Amino acid sequence: MPQRFLTIWFRHFKTDRHTRRRPDLGQGPFVLYQHQQGRMVISAANQHAEKQGIYPGSVLADARAVWPDLQAIEDQPEQFEMILHQFATWFIRYSPVVALDPPDALILDISGVPHLWGGEDKYMQEICERLNAEGYSIRCSIAGTIGTAWAITHHGDHESIVPPGGEMNALLDLPAESLRIEIDAVDRLRKLGLRQIRDFIFMPRKVLGRRFGDGFLLRVHQALGMMEERIEPVILPAAFEERLQCLENILTRKGIDIALERLLVTLCARLAKEGKGLRKAIFKAFRIDGRTETIEIGTHRPSHNVAHLFMLFTIKLDTIAPGPGFELFMLEAHQVEDQHSEQERIWNTTGQLEDNAVAELLDKLANKIGGQRIHRYLPDEHYWPERSVREATSLHEKYRTPWPQSPPRPLRLLPHPQPVTVAAPVPDYPPMLFRYKGQVHKIVRADGPERIEQEWWLQEGRHRDYYQVEDETGKRYWLFRDGHYGETEPAQWYLHGFYA
Repeated sequence: MPQRFLTIWFRHFKTDRHTRRRPDLGQGPFVLYQHQQGRMVISAANQHAEKQGIYPGSVLADARAVWPDLQAIEDQPEQFEMILHQFATWFIRYSPVVALDPPDALILDISGVPHLWGGEDKYMQEICERLNAEGYSIRCSIAGTIGTAWAITHHGDHESIVPPGGEMNALLDLPAESLRIEIDAVDRLRKLGLRQIRDFIFMPRKVLGRRFGDGFLLRVHQALGMMEERIEPVILPAAFEERLQCLENILTRKGIDIALERLLVTLCARLAKEGKGLRKAIFKAFRIDGRTETIEIGTHRPSHNVAHLFMLFTIKLDTIAPGPGFELFMLEAHQVEDQHSEQERIWNTTGQLEDNAVAELLDKLANKIGGQRIHRYLPDEHYWPERSVREATSLHEKYRTPWPQSPPRPLRLLPHPQPVTVAAPVPDYPPMLFRYKGQVHKIVRADGPERIEQEWWLQEGRHRDYYQVEDETGKRYWLFRDGHYGETEPAQWYLHGFYA
């Protein structure tokens, strides 16, 4: 598939932006200015001003001497840099690769995209009409290289679509500066009478390089497609991405469901072909008013199961608002992983973590209530109960050490033991009663002690003697004494968990 690029030049970007908010500014000459060396210098001019001979670089006082009613507003370059970036982000609906060309242009890699609009002519027409309707004066062109598209957009007589391989012929009648070469090189070309590209493009490359430098040759080669020119997109496209352009605006839930299912079928087919599964995906719906609605899902295990992934998205589909209608849908797989064949486990219905049904159930819960509310724990190499488990990073993470064969532990273990006051005989008898949160619990049954020693590799705390106790109401608790009676530091009792 040949590469194709679209360049968009906002000819009066700054003044058009102001005119959209204040239509009265577009009725006559209007400029923006900046302070330079104590003078107010014009930095941008609208079409009416240019017709009066007022161009960027002129001094505002001189322009007002010719046109006293000239309207002027102070320029804010930083603000327009941000606005141009916002424009680039908006243009993601037309191409996955959009790059900035400051101060007033964009570059789109449209390879394999225009067919969604019915061809390059309809694709470019759609963009131009839409921007013109928004009040922007633009020029745009399509070519097989960025250099050629840029040259025609900025220096051609009209918008143009250059057929593949036609870059040379399209450039011949354009001025030398359209190749984006340095000003010094342009001046030297003019002194030699070489004003148009046709005047020097057929000269030997060694002669051109010796006279005008390697930078000059680089631009020539890039424009002709002899050297690759890379651009830096404002948003890196996902490795796996599918788009669906709508012939009519979509307003109904049924239409959204159909679009989502088509995208999933295509994307999952690609993933399955490459032996990969989806772990994180984003569904984007672009509204005609410029707003983008997004839904994100995640899975605990790589999956290219269309039905399962569709169900995860439908949990959240009611959160998006069609507004005036959707014109484009996009499905991006932001995280994929290798998915091994499961044929050998086809009869596995154990219900354990290796069972896909368990993973799919967790996916449903995570996307409905939030993944941060679902936790899986693995054993860790510690004696103390509060340190003996750690949270797993994924569903398929294996434990490094087996679960300890300990006496029964409480169903509810406090993250940090809570101090309690007790009445207990010494030295190794369980307490007769204990007070917790102001309430006294009389112990009628007790079992213990179970001693858990200090962790020698940490050298923290003392040994613990744990007791399982039951109060007069039948509730059971897990208490421990920290240290021995009679030591330098007095022994302290703690409540660590509840059995019921």
